[in-house]
Amino acid sequence: MRLLVMNPNTTASMTASIRATAAAAAAPGTEIVATEPLWGPESIEGHFEGYLSAAAVLDRLATLDLAFDALVMAGFGEPGREGAQELLDVPVLDITESAAQMAMMLGHAYGIVTTLDRAVPQIRDRLLTAGLLQRCAAVRGTGLGVLELEEDAERTVELIIETARDAVRAGAEVICLGCGGMAGLQEKVAAALGVPVVDGVAAAVKFAEAVVGLGLTTSTGRSFAPPRPKVIGSWPLSAHLSPGGVQGSPRHTEFSAQTSGI
Repeated sequence: MRLLVMNPNTTASMTASIRATAAAAAAPGTEIVATEPLWGPESIEGHFEGYLSAAAVLDRLATLDLAFDALVMAGFGEPGREGAQELLDVPVLDITESAAQMAMMLGHAYGIVTTLDRAVPQIRDRLLTAGLLQRCAAVRGTGLGVLELEEDAERTVELIIETARDAVRAGAEVICLGCGGMAGLQEKVAAALGVPVVDGVAAAVKFAEAVVGLGLTTSTGRSFAPPRPKVIGSWPLSAHLSPGGVQGSPRHTEFSAQTSGI
């Protein structure tokens, strides 16, 4: 089984961290391939960058010459998942819903610790759309920007723990790490809090393995039917913009030098 894990921003070091967490969670025999878009924002902190990222991710998927059995989208609370479900004929899981679904199996109410406070409404909207908000006790921001998560690992963990304690006081019995850039920190946070801590990347990998193992994929009967054939101007963009892009062949493009090893 091969799982593609998509970091929605263009920061390759974050892709590497996400890949490591996904590989650690994967079962023997599951191959993890991780990448990021060929263009787009270096981090996603708001709706504008989120929609740019969604387009860049779909562009990457449309031009990716790689077979895989499921896609894990490693952005928390960001748009684009539904578009990928229409585009691909394999299961698509995102870390927001995967983390929340797993947390609800472990406790009555869960909380989410994320980056900037401005991300909180976006995450709550995503949970509401997914039907998962009712059992969310709190969504709290640490005040750290996405790229700041990598600057001082010790300070990052301290702020996550401090913020998570506030979510626990608000009624959360399980904590979800609300950013792909927090991947791999769940054990340190759980040890300090004494409650289960769910990493969305790891949760999505395990759900993807289960769905593929059961022979299931996205329903195309209605909501996620494939896109209707039509002309889309200058699509896909990377076929025109990437130095390795091949004109007129949307399924064949060279990988950017800034992607993480694939």
